Amino acid sequence: MIAIITGDIINSRGYDTTEWMGRLKTCLSQWGDTPKTWEIYRGDEIQLRLPIDEALFAAIRIKALMKTIKGLDIRMGIGVGTESFVGAGVSESNGTAYQRSGITLEALKENKVNLMIATADSEYNRTLNLMLKLASDFMDDWSTVSAEMVYLVLGNPEKSQQNLAEQLHIKQSAVSQRTKRARLDLVQELLAYYKTTINSIQE
Repeated sequence: MIAIITGDIINSRGYDTTEWMGRLKTCLSQWGDTPKTWEIYRGDEIQLRLPIDEALFAAIRIKALMKTIKGLDIRMGIGVGTESFVGAGVSESNGTAYQRSGITLEALKENKVNLMIATADSEYNRTLNLMLKLASDFMDDWSTVSAEMVYLVLGNPEKSQQNLAEQLHIKQSAVSQRTKRARLDLVQELLAYYKTTINSIQE
C-alpha cells in the first residue's frame, strides 16, 4: 500500500516559475529523489509517491508552501492503494493508488474543493473528505504569513515558538497569533486523526 499525490498549481501562469519552482523542489525532496519519488511535469503539475501515513501531512505542507506566495494555491488528489508497475519515473508507474489519485484530482473542480482523498473504503472517504472540506474553509484563506508559519511548524516540530520567532525575526507573541489565525491546532488534530486511522484501510 502506497499513497500518490497528484496536483496542479492554481494561478501558476500569472507567475514566473522561478518564484516557486526551487522552493517546491526542495519541499518534495524531503520524501526522496526525482524522478523515482516525485516529478514536476507540464510546467505546473506534480506527482509524489510516499508512505500512506505521510500523505496528508505532505499535502498540507505543500499547500502551505504554495500559499506563502500571494495568489498561488494547489489542487491535490490523494490516492491510497497498490502499485502494480514501477516505471522509470513516478509519472510512468501505475496501480490503484495512481488511478485513484488521478481520478480524484479530476473530481476536485466539480466538488469545488482543492484537496480530496480516495481509498478502497468509501465510508472512510466520505468521512475524511468532509473533514478536508471543512478544513479547506480556512486553509484556502491562509494569508502568506499564516501559510509560512504552518510550513515552518510542520517541518520543524521540535522548534519552540521562541525558536521560530528568532528564525523569522519577529516576536514570540506574533508567532502565537499567526498559528492561531492559521488554525494550526485544527490542522494538527486532522493530521493526528488521519495518522491513527489510515493504516486500518485495506486494499
